[in-house]
Amino acid sequence: MKTVLITGGSGSIGMVLSRNLTQANFEVRHLTRNPNPAKKYKNFKWDIESSELDIKAFENLDYIVHLAGENVSAGRWTSAQKERIRNSRIKSLNLLLDKWPKGQRLSGLISASGISIYGTQTVDQIFSENDDFGDDFLAQVSIDWEKAAAQFSRISDRVAMVRTGIVLEKDSGALSKILQPIKYGIGSPLGSGKQYMPWIHMNDIAGIYQFILEHPDIEGPYNAVADEHVSNATMTQTIANVMRKKLWAPNVPEFALKLLFGEMADIILKGSRIDNTKIKNSGYKFEFTALKPALKNLI
Repeated sequence: MKTVLITGGSGSIGMVLSRNLTQANFEVRHLTRNPNPAKKYKNFKWDIESSELDIKAFENLDYIVHLAGENVSAGRWTSAQKERIRNSRIKSLNLLLDKWPKGQRLSGLISASGISIYGTQTVDQIFSENDDFGDDFLAQVSIDWEKAAAQFSRISDRVAMVRTGIVLEKDSGALSKILQPIKYGIGSPLGSGKQYMPWIHMNDIAGIYQFILEHPDIEGPYNAVADEHVSNATMTQTIANVMRKKLWAPNVPEFALKLLFGEMADIILKGSRIDNTKIKNSGYKFEFTALKPALKNLI
């Protein structure tokens, strides 16, 4: 039985992945700020700000899956919020490496990353893992995130990064925010509506992590998005169709979103297409490649 330690294990992806790995005969452990022996998965304390980590979590450990990260769309990007976004991803990885027992080897680190590494922009290019990085705030966070992960090559047999798109799930995340106004008949595209929304079903993002864990030849960065490229307008209309609702309201103006969210509005108003050929060529088979069947499954 292989043992996996998950950071951010209590999040939506972490819980689905934990369930799937347990069913696949992995032992699953979580790192948490508030350990509780009554929780479903064995959990150990860590605190990024105080650099505290219970090293018992590392005993007989095979893999680390790093999912921890402050929600980038939780609110306006104040200086303090930007620091939380960075620290939750990068300082947390540094803490794991700093506390790792000397002389002990790790079979693999699989770290989350973001398609934001290519830059928050709307352009004609379809971005693959070989393309240049962006230079905005989130791009730099993702660049530094992957650099922090790459340091684990000193103690790990392999390191993989999962550049994740918009994860579709019913009860939280982007989909739940889009569903609510459509449900009440006031949904509409955001800004121009032409920005692309690279997406992936929750089953597939959890599936990709498990696939990488189970295939020791996989390392390096992988884009984790579905096949179908859809714009914000198309996604909004498709959701309305699946819900059997009509869209009648005009697009939400760009200036209104910028007034409301400031710099953070860019991740709502901009987006390009992302290529998933590399993960498919590795052997991963997507459960959901098109938006409408994915939405029918979720809604």
